Amino acid sequence: MDDKPLDCLVIGGGPAGLTAAIYLARFHLDIMVVDGGKSRAATIPCTHNHAGFPDGITGKDLIQRMKAQAQRYGAKIADGFVSRLHQDEEAGPFEAEWGSGKWLARSVLLATGVTNRRPPMDEALHDDALARGLIRYCPICDGYEVTDKKIGVIGSGGRGVAESLFLRGYTADITLIAPDKAMKVSAADRVALDQAGIKTVDGPAEAVAIAHDSITVDTAEGHFTFDSVYPALGSDVHCQLAEMVGARLGDDGCAGVDAHMRTSVEGVYAAGDLVIGLDQISNAMGQGGIAATTIRNDLAKDRPLLR
Repeated sequence: MDDKPLDCLVIGGGPAGLTAAIYLARFHLDIMVVDGGKSRAATIPCTHNHAGFPDGITGKDLIQRMKAQAQRYGAKIADGFVSRLHQDEEAGPFEAEWGSGKWLARSVLLATGVTNRRPPMDEALHDDALARGLIRYCPICDGYEVTDKKIGVIGSGGRGVAESLFLRGYTADITLIAPDKAMKVSAADRVALDQAGIKTVDGPAEAVAIAHDSITVDTAEGHFTFDSVYPALGSDVHCQLAEMVGARLGDDGCAGVDAHMRTSVEGVYAAGDLVIGLDQISNAMGQGGIAATTIRNDLAKDRPLLR
């Protein structure tokens, strides 16, 4: 552990954390990014929504470019999973602990994100299907790619209905499949599904096979083959570190922040899907830029940043 605290420790190496790191490094601050290697963005086969890449860019390539850009300006990037974060009783620097030891920091940016809940299927099969675009998690990002294709949505209740209706703007061939047993939707949702021509099937649902351009799902009503399947099962927020330092969380587990990405704990900031699970790279990057600028200005109030 270095006795001199970092100006900022960024926890999370996705679009939010790395955008913040680029800004912070260019502010001539001493920073480190700790990356657990679990960025959801890195699993995107190809994103076409990111401005400046007309032919799209893989999530992995985007993350690698952002890391290289942050390092060009002096940001340190370490691989590791932060298991402990706390601040001493006298409101001194924050102490973070991961595999390589402990580090002190004057401020902390939490960009730990969320994890999509996966449908029940073999992990290798899932990852292969994801890489081929046979399983997709973000209709906002890639609904355009399934235009006029045959789509399955695994979900129930309001979440499954909402995702199916959203995708109806891209294709008329949609089947909503219950993840467990009988489909559970309200009377009003049933009317909306019927009016949109969305079929419903009882579960349980399990993806059992993939071909070059299709995926087959086993249900209580038999096998169904689709061009792509969207699991609408929700996400798990990585809020454990925010909880450790006592930051306020919403009912959905996301970190509560003000307009400048400050949490309820002085010196702790949050950005990206940890704040709002919108699943959008552009939103995460914007929040990363806001957070970094706020961190720089807040640090300057405590100690002028002079060259």
